[in-house]
Amino acid sequence: MEKMEPEYWERQTKISQGYEAVYKHRAQILMNRFNHTGGVHIVQVMYGCKLRDDGSTDGFVLHRYDGRDFLYLDSKNWLWIPTTYEAQLTTQRWNSPEDRVGERMRYYLEIECINWLNKYINNGRDDLEKRVRPEVKVWGRQHPDGVTRLQCLAYGFHPRAVDVKWVRNGEDHIPSDEASPILPHPDGTYQTRVSVEVPTREGDTYFCHVDHSSLEETLTVPWGG
Repeated sequence: MEKMEPEYWERQTKISQGYEAVYKHRAQILMNRFNHTGGVHIVQVMYGCKLRDDGSTDGFVLHRYDGRDFLYLDSKNWLWIPTTYEAQLTTQRWNSPEDRVGERMRYYLEIECINWLNKYINNGRDDLEKRVRPEVKVWGRQHPDGVTRLQCLAYGFHPRAVDVKWVRNGEDHIPSDEASPILPHPDGTYQTRVSVEVPTREGDTYFCHVDHSSLEETLTVPWGG
């Protein structure tokens, strides 16, 4: 974003200032719909577009009131769908032939948003395409009931996509009973953790296998037992 010109920030500031009055008005309408006469209430809107590797695109718009879904845009039919009774009046008006708000959002999501997304991708290409090898730590804990719980932590890697799994005796993939989401670090890298429970017995060997685009071959880290 540091590569964006000053005019961009001025334009975005003016757009945000213009929306301030719009959303104050919408908040008042929703307070009336929900019979809220006072207090603090929140109107939220989340929208965005997706550009896939094959060139296809998709978009989404979601409106919320006080943290609960209110209505959303069906991006296949470009119609607004209510998720609460109070949203029905709004969706009827926005879907009407006179307003056609969904069609206007379709143009933004399929054209303007994708153009901006491509610009951001080009600006951030150096960061987006960097390859950072994962660090891996493994540990285990034996329980009295004859079960050992193994943990494999992969961290500090980029990009986000990674495959982490436990393998027994070099060939048997052990399905994970617990895998954390791939979480971001403040430095732009990621981490994830995969756990399995296995029988405690002599002779078995266990390795954590990590596949990542920064690696020329699968990284295998043994658990010492």
